[in-house]
Amino acid sequence: MALEGSHRRGPSLDPNAARPYGVGMERLRIAARWLAGFAFIAVGVMHFVDTAFFEHIVPPFLPAARWLVWISGVAEILGGLGLLIPQVRRAAGIGLLLLLVAVFPANLYMAIDEVMPITGPVPVWTLWARLPFQLVFAAWVWWVALYRPDGDPAA
Repeated sequence: MALEGSHRRGPSLDPNAARPYGVGMERLRIAARWLAGFAFIAVGVMHFVDTAFFEHIVPPFLPAARWLVWISGVAEILGGLGLLIPQVRRAAGIGLLLLLVAVFPANLYMAIDEVMPITGPVPVWTLWARLPFQLVFAAWVWWVALYRPDGDPAA
């Protein structure tokens, strides 16, 4: 426990110290961080395993679809790994938020032009339903990588 008047920065190591929210919520946040990390890694790997699937949803006005798929795949893999490494977590979170913005045109293109996945047709409403989920994914990334419940820069 930090002594009164101590110049120690960061959260107290005292397990009985006051927390902005309970231990259970922090455990949930840690589990959500690992889930997000592995999800981004898995989707990033899929950009290389099934490149054609992702190329198919790149809007036609963008050049070099295959390269864009590979670049975004690398970004997802690095971002997912970064979520799991405390020293780079904040940068990874910012990078993943920017990536979600960058790939939004592909989701919008799918919905507006009713571009069906190459795996087979889906109900058109699901193409539109994907759009608000991008905000859910962004909030998830923010919560696990950027939110600092107690002002701790290492959170």
